[in-house]
Amino acid sequence: MQKDILEKYPLLKIHLYSLEKNIGFAAGNNYAAERARGKYLVLLNADAFPRPDWLEGILVGIGKYPHSFFASKLLIADHPERMDGAGDVYHASGLAWRDAYNTLVSTRDDHEKEAFSACAAAAVYPLDAYQSAKGFDEDYFSYIEDVDLGFRLRIMGYKCIYLPDAVVSHVGSASTSRRSDLAVYYGQRNWVWTFFKDMPGVFLWLLFPLHLLANLLQIALGISRGQGQVTLRAKRDAIRELPAIFRKRKQVQRARTVPVYKLLLAMDWNPVSPLVKLIHR
Repeated sequence: MQKDILEKYPLLKIHLYSLEKNIGFAAGNNYAAERARGKYLVLLNADAFPRPDWLEGILVGIGKYPHSFFASKLLIADHPERMDGAGDVYHASGLAWRDAYNTLVSTRDDHEKEAFSACAAAAVYPLDAYQSAKGFDEDYFSYIEDVDLGFRLRIMGYKCIYLPDAVVSHVGSASTSRRSDLAVYYGQRNWVWTFFKDMPGVFLWLLFPLHLLANLLQIALGISRGQGQVTLRAKRDAIRELPAIFRKRKQVQRARTVPVYKLLLAMDWNPVSPLVKLIHR
């Protein structure tokens, strides 16, 4: 298959790299980013299928929004009349999800806007910013690593812009399935790590009760779905690694160039938003 791609596009400078084992989404993208050239790093998952003018839409955004990274308009591949995401939402509780997931495209007044972060299935980052942030945290392995990177880029002063004209059809969790034990484990663990690593200043402790409540509700939801054991294991492992996360936190917070209030304003503070998100899923 790789040979077929190279033969089909002989004039393009396509480089294919094969790894001997699965090193995870985070490390895999970092591996590719180390070999990237140019001003911007464009990520596209194997289960994400862009429209022919996708890059054109991104180029327009790059010209309009300097010092930014970009989220594509994601459609559910099997149901293109519905949204798969319009950038990521980060809630004050530490929960995160794709904005507008499962809503009808026809009901949306779509326009360019600021999102909290970009789903890495089809995201674009300034290469120097990605490198300065040291890319995805490879300890995450997979899931929530894009929210964590977006949070860290925001701490460094970058904004995320959602581009409705950059359209991609996305299958989502094609390699793991959305509610597999693997997806649940990494998602539940990495939510905790992102909160403790990235939440700025004293708000880490002010919002900790809300974060604790959110985790307890996630555990209850996991139990109701027959995945209580894997959810509890994820939370246990998250807590075990908190000393290492706090060491990373020191580095992350030292890189902050924006006032704390700007980071807080970029979050979702609506107490019912997580419930609305759950209903849409």
